[in-house]
Amino acid sequence: MNRNLFYSLLLILMGLAGSFTSCKPVDDELKKKIVYKGPIAETRNIVSQFSYSAKLQIKLMAPLQLQYETGDAVYPDSLFITFFDKDGKVNNTVRANYGKYDKQKDLYFIRGNVVVHNPNKKETMRTEELFWNKQTQKIYTEKFVTIKTEDEFITGHGLETNQGFHPMRIKRVAGVFSVDQQGQK
Repeated sequence: MNRNLFYSLLLILMGLAGSFTSCKPVDDELKKKIVYKGPIAETRNIVSQFSYSAKLQIKLMAPLQLQYETGDAVYPDSLFITFFDKDGKVNNTVRANYGKYDKQKDLYFIRGNVVVHNPNKKETMRTEELFWNKQTQKIYTEKFVTIKTEDEFITGHGLETNQGFHPMRIKRVAGVFSVDQQGQK
């Protein structure tokens, strides 16, 4: 009888122990797949060149590029873009503190002390953020912009242009600028 009591108690204890350890929600959480969303590649001192019909159109340089599985890229330490004209001469340069490329939209987003310089026209544009659609070759922002030329200083909120930065459409414009009256400035 003593032996039967012992086995009965042992069976009850094993049953209770099993009920405490089975089917916990923690087990389900452990079974969930952990998805890594960080960069899959890190490239230092990157230089990317984009050409059309074997002619250099754009050169992008950055001290660091983080590449993601989706094809997106982040330039956390600044970037410098040079646009060339059809003759291969520098048309405009763009620099910014930070950049991001969205592969699905084929869209670059740059921000932080964005400076666009046209050495031929001696024009400089400044803003805090800029979007560049590589496919449509359109550049735009809704942020405050300043444009300085040799004899004009123009400000506004919002800008639309092409990657040659001509013509520019400035929204809510203000500033000191020349007006052409009867063929004279």
